[in-house]
Amino acid sequence: MDKLKEDIAYFMRRLYRQQLTTTSGGNISARLGDYVLITPSGLDKARLCADDIGVVGLTGEMLGIPFKPSIENRMHLEIYARRPDVKAIVHAHPAAASSYAATSTPLNTRLLAESYVILGNVAVAGYRCIGSEALARETAATAETGCNCILMRNHGALALGGSLLEAFDRLEVMEACAKINLNIMGPPGNPVELQAGDLDDLDRLTGRKK
Repeated sequence: MDKLKEDIAYFMRRLYRQQLTTTSGGNISARLGDYVLITPSGLDKARLCADDIGVVGLTGEMLGIPFKPSIENRMHLEIYARRPDVKAIVHAHPAAASSYAATSTPLNTRLLAESYVILGNVAVAGYRCIGSEALARETAATAETGCNCILMRNHGALALGGSLLEAFDRLEVMEACAKINLNIMGPPGNPVELQAGDLDDLDRLTGRKK
């Protein structure tokens, strides 16, 4: 378990160094038997270490040293429940891939052989408020179709794998694929903005509005 914690922290630092996420954004988890090891919320992603990684049971109960779970803890657990083949999940907000998550333009994985081999077809999960049970169900239902790469509408990107390396590789290739799409076809059209009710939910979540 200690080695897996070290690996999760390493891949999160690498995610940040490669500008695939922000200081406060993104989360990584890995399943080890009946345990899920996951990055905490509220810590600098660039300085995360093994001791910061938390452990929960498959139903969400906190195990070992108390920590502040990732806001997307439920989403990770729901995916593991529906996809027993998945052993690792990487969620981040890479700029190019997220550009496609904010439009109705599909991400074309058929421009390069590598993109298609590693990603297959990238699925899109409908928008739900960050950290919500609805988001956990929506994203897990999309993953249940068998896809391993998901764009989360108006949110970011998600990659699943049989290992941390495989999930990270898929996330990284998804971002490279999005950049290639931008280089060849230009900015994606048809932006999809958050609606007033969605913004109200986010304002209440952040405490801007009661």
